[in-house]
Amino acid sequence: MSGHGDPIPMMSSACGPLSGIAEVPGDKSISHRSLILGAMCIGKTTIEGLLEGQDVLDTAKAMRAFGAEVTDHGGGSWSVEGVGVGGFAEPDGVIDCGNSGTGVRLIMGAMATSPIVATFTGDASLNGRPMARVTDPLSAFGCRSVGRSGGRLPMTLVGATEAVPVRYVVPVPSAQVKSAVLLAGLNAPGKTVVIEAEATRDHTERMLAGFGAEITTEQTDEGRVITLTGQPELQAQHIEVPRDPSSAAFPVCAALIVPGSDVLVPGIGLNPTRAGLFTTLREMGADLTYENERVEGGEPVADLRARFSPDLKGIEVPPERAASMIDEYPVLSVVASYAQGQTVMRGVKELRVKESDRIDAMAVGLRANGIEVDEGPDWWIVTGRGHGEVPGGAICASHLDHRIAMSFLILGMGAQKPVRVDDGGPIATSFPIFEPLMQELGAQVERTDA
Repeated sequence: MSGHGDPIPMMSSACGPLSGIAEVPGDKSISHRSLILGAMCIGKTTIEGLLEGQDVLDTAKAMRAFGAEVTDHGGGSWSVEGVGVGGFAEPDGVIDCGNSGTGVRLIMGAMATSPIVATFTGDASLNGRPMARVTDPLSAFGCRSVGRSGGRLPMTLVGATEAVPVRYVVPVPSAQVKSAVLLAGLNAPGKTVVIEAEATRDHTERMLAGFGAEITTEQTDEGRVITLTGQPELQAQHIEVPRDPSSAAFPVCAALIVPGSDVLVPGIGLNPTRAGLFTTLREMGADLTYENERVEGGEPVADLRARFSPDLKGIEVPPERAASMIDEYPVLSVVASYAQGQTVMRGVKELRVKESDRIDAMAVGLRANGIEVDEGPDWWIVTGRGHGEVPGGAICASHLDHRIAMSFLILGMGAQKPVRVDDGGPIATSFPIFEPLMQELGAQVERTDA
């Protein structure tokens, strides 16, 4: 698959039991950060299990453009010879981040406090997404930016010549914004402080500490207060990337809705700021268990076993859980379609500014497949029809969004009629082996002519 180029129409159909071991790719969030922090060290950082999806490959190219030596040794094994904090060179050309909001926002943060100029662009989806949420706090460091109307890419950043530390309150839960500010703070003197009222995924904080940065986190009346001491000398590391829980969501959810299924997904990262979906599925009555729980590279990890669950019930997902599963709401809405009763999802306005408006995209597609959906600015409700009662039969628009495309393909695996997506190409940005992996488990997923 390619995340760019001609559309790749795809279709999924009801199938027999899914079974086997689903070895999903490495965690996308940790893969991005491994490359960026490796580039900000002196010495060689080695990485095993890097996700080799297009999003992460675009970040690797960007780090090369900023002067780091990034080498692919094959089989998910990579190395990065870093240039040190503040050592980024000015890139010769435009930095193309493809479809990756995480990549572009983190890279902007990493370069914002170096006295260099860089221009960023992406695909049609990324160029329509808001960047002011990152460039506004970066301007407090002394970084200037010029982009299209609405703070959109293409955009040029002029890094701060004399960076100053900042104290920033994150206005909406966003690990990307928090991480961009922390990465910018690395090359600012003194202490940069980030305050988030609601905890978001903490991979950046964990990895900064692992690379030797002086960083503290405390819970106060203001919220979660993260304090970073700038201008450290980061130490090169060896990183074992756990498998991505957001990718694991797809074979797990497929197993829950396909009769007779029993699928093991090994080595999944269960960082508490990322595992909200699995907690929610268990509350719905999913037969989902954790096996061989352990800690690897500072991250909790386990093997997930998912079995067919015919008696799923709709629930109200606590709004405070949204940050820990924001990318998984599309596929959760698919499982909700096979549950009895309503699944209520609130506090999810961030879904409206992802690769697509994910609430609208899923609502339109689910309705076309016979599911009742109500929605508002920051909430939506899916009324499930129960096992075996999802009609299916529609063609759904992916909107250049990998998670929308995969979610509708999962929907078709238990539906009465096949479900099609207009373009499965974007799946390559995060889960390049989705198609063969699901086929090996027994799923009927195929490319079509139209």
